[in-house]
Amino acid sequence: MKYPLEKTEQEWKELLGPERFRILRQKGTEYPHTGKYNLHYEKGIYCCGACNEPLFESDSKFDAHCGWPSFDESIPGKVEYITDTSHGMKRTEILCANCGSHLGHVFDDGPTKTGQRYCVNSLSVDFKEI
Repeated sequence: MKYPLEKTEQEWKELLGPERFRILRQKGTEYPHTGKYNLHYEKGIYCCGACNEPLFESDSKFDAHCGWPSFDESIPGKVEYITDTSHGMKRTEILCANCGSHLGHVFDDGPTKTGQRYCVNSLSVDFKEI
């Protein structure tokens, strides 16, 4: 797949460091309840941890009690959706539409009017206060 921002995996590795590279580029997952944005509720924008593209507004964040930051919608056009059949289940993986980095998964069990729960690794995003 081609993305507006392309780098080699070696360039990503050097830019991101080992743990962020594992999550963003190798589709890893951080342990639940360990990420710095899990219970973070400041006003601002959550951006891709690899390329800084805005992905989620703080108004869409909620506590899903799942151990990872959760949002009920993304900024339109900023997230790509891919069917993920790994680990013996069918899920929808979410990627940054600008660089293709792994963010997490989206589920149809959200408690808000959208019915969506974007379950995102804290290491997949950076926060910018507004």
